Amino acid sequence: MTRFAIFLLALAAQTVTAAAETLLERGDYLVNTIMACGNCHTPRGPGGVPQMDKQLSGGLRFDLPIFDVTASNITPDKETGIGGWSDAAIKKLMTTGVRPDGVQIAPIMPFHFYKGLLPRDLDAVVAYLKSVPAVKNQVVAPVYKVAVQATPYPDAEKPMSEPAMQDRVTRGRYLAMIGHCLECHTPITQGRHEFTTAPGKGGQEIPGPWGVSVTANITASKTAGVGSASDADIKRAITQGIGKDGRKLKPPMDYAAYARMTDQDLDALVAWVRTLPPKD
Repeated sequence: MTRFAIFLLALAAQTVTAAAETLLERGDYLVNTIMACGNCHTPRGPGGVPQMDKQLSGGLRFDLPIFDVTASNITPDKETGIGGWSDAAIKKLMTTGVRPDGVQIAPIMPFHFYKGLLPRDLDAVVAYLKSVPAVKNQVVAPVYKVAVQATPYPDAEKPMSEPAMQDRVTRGRYLAMIGHCLECHTPITQGRHEFTTAPGKGGQEIPGPWGVSVTANITASKTAGVGSASDADIKRAITQGIGKDGRKLKPPMDYAAYARMTDQDLDALVAWVRTLPPKD
């Protein structure tokens, strides 16, 4: 059998698999793995342990100099969640950050990354969020201290397609985008992410129930980044929260969610990480 024939068979198998996956199954996978929506939108109890009986009903508070916001209730509860929202309204919020009442939300919600979601994936996320149990939980109203604005994420501005996902690095780039990896792993200067000059350099301080985490440098730098780490090292850090030197890594990385990703997606994510230019 020729290599071209093998390629066609593999492509056909992937197409059948994708077709067999329902919209709800795809939404479940995205929300609970790479997008890790519950990491912010699920309440936490003592020690920062997620309260899974109240999953997605509103969670972390972000009290910063520019805003004081709490992650919203995104269950279908009609009074305190998104149960009264149309599909179009949810999609608009996810991709533009604008609520049905016209209010622009804080960019701690990575709508500037979700702008690049493939149409079917966006449909899948909405379908899944509408299927989860409704939980009544009124979160504290947000306080915006200055006009909010998000730094545009370059990859989200570039059109992607389902066929393009067959390329491993492209697939990894897409997963990193909807997983908003560079939201935390890129420095912020004067309120703006350095996406074009220092993607992946890390160094952000993120306070929370876990204390203060300093985000890692995930560029190809062999001294400051992951350039000397093996693929297995990187996967272990992503899925188990264990660094190359064996130390336990802190949240807010949702290691348990990433551990549920498929091997194909983890391989693609690592392949994308390898493309980040070294920054010391």
